[in-house]
Amino acid sequence: MTASPVRQAARPVRGLTVLYDSRCRLCRAVRDWLGRQRQLVPLTFIPAGSVAARRRYPGLDHDATLAEITVIGDGGQIFTGDAAWIACLWALAKHRGLARRLATPAGRPLARAAVLVAARLRTSLSDAGPPTGCADGACDVEAPGTDGGRREYGRAQRGPNGTNR
Repeated sequence: MTASPVRQAARPVRGLTVLYDSRCRLCRAVRDWLGRQRQLVPLTFIPAGSVAARRRYPGLDHDATLAEITVIGDGGQIFTGDAAWIACLWALAKHRGLARRLATPAGRPLARAAVLVAARLRTSLSDAGPPTGCADGACDVEAPGTDGGRREYGRAQRGPNGTNR
């Protein structure tokens, strides 16, 4: 007769380590913002791929941590992508309710979309060099027009009495 495995109780998270890309301006700004918030669970920040990260987490795929945010719980829990962002929000006093909503089946697509937007921004804000296709760093971003960024296209003409025609 074989013994059935004993299920261990989930260990409460008492601390989170955030591995962030220190070459990315967006990642550093988010790290700074997280650090200024009142934390219910302490957050520790370590540059992804650094000697410190490799020493502390030798079994981790450190190349992957440079490509995607990784958060590690003090009990060995590993969160990546949208789950990592939710874990960070969950650690904050003002944002725990939002984290709970984003962790639901209805909120998860919104969390994933936010992570995708951040990934696109991150690529353009990296100090590691311009992304592919941006050899000169311009990245084909359209400069605002003389109208201060407002576009006048399709604007209805005003009639003599001030109403739109």
